[in-house]
Amino acid sequence: MKKVIAILLAVMMLVAFAACASEPAPKEDVPADTPADAPADAPADAPADAPAEENDWDYIANKGEMIIGITYFEPMNYFDENGELIGFETEFAKAVCAELGITPNFIEINWDTKEVELAAKTIDAVWNGCTITEDRKENMDFSVPYIKNKQVCIIKASNAEKYTDLASMADANFVAEVGSAGESAIAAEEALANVNYTPVQYQSNALMEIKAGTADVTVIDYVMAMGMVGPGTDYEDLMIVDGIELTVEEYGIGFRKGSDATLEMVNAAIEKLAADGTLNEIAKKYELEASLIFNQ
Repeated sequence: MKKVIAILLAVMMLVAFAACASEPAPKEDVPADTPADAPADAPADAPADAPAEENDWDYIANKGEMIIGITYFEPMNYFDENGELIGFETEFAKAVCAELGITPNFIEINWDTKEVELAAKTIDAVWNGCTITEDRKENMDFSVPYIKNKQVCIIKASNAEKYTDLASMADANFVAEVGSAGESAIAAEEALANVNYTPVQYQSNALMEIKAGTADVTVIDYVMAMGMVGPGTDYEDLMIVDGIELTVEEYGIGFRKGSDATLEMVNAAIEKLAADGTLNEIAKKYELEASLIFNQ
């Protein structure tokens, strides 16, 4: 009887051992619903073929258009007698976008909030005689510079003998576009520290103030002044004061911060247009070839 009991116990132990040996060892720290071929540290819900994060150029290219923020002034972006938007920046932007295979879409913006518009993706670029400054570099990425510019003083031609230099303007009433390089130039010039200054919304508003006699001097871009002031213009009774250059600066196209891919594409297109003469032809049409950096 004892032998029978011993045999039965041995058989039961063999069966239990075989059952344990057939069960796979559990994987440590792997969720039950993790795919069999997924790495042990992969999240259970991570798709194996997740797409890479969209960069700024992908965002623009996928739309098929670049929304370009501008303000209207000659010779950069303005309407001709037929109501067609023309100008150096207009044609320049169209040429670059054609190289990139996308469509330019121009919209008017408030110049003082251009960085906000970029960050909010209301626009993709600021392409409107935008001066490259260290302050702006904190909130925008810039293309290669393409136009050399300076800030000049505009007065009524009838005041030519009264306002001949900065010293003679010490008591004058100044206006300039808010947030513009002209406004910065006034603030930075020691000789103008005590002038009466009033900001206005646009450079064109500043010119109207001078024409109306409600202000004496405005500081604006030389490039703009060449197209809008003097004989044959709407402001033929205004003039540039000779010999005053408050700042020398460069224009660039402003993009959102982190637009490395877009800058690479745009800069390559600009270099190509400069090399084949297209950019010079556009500049010549608007009498800006002497200011084109690629010609200097």
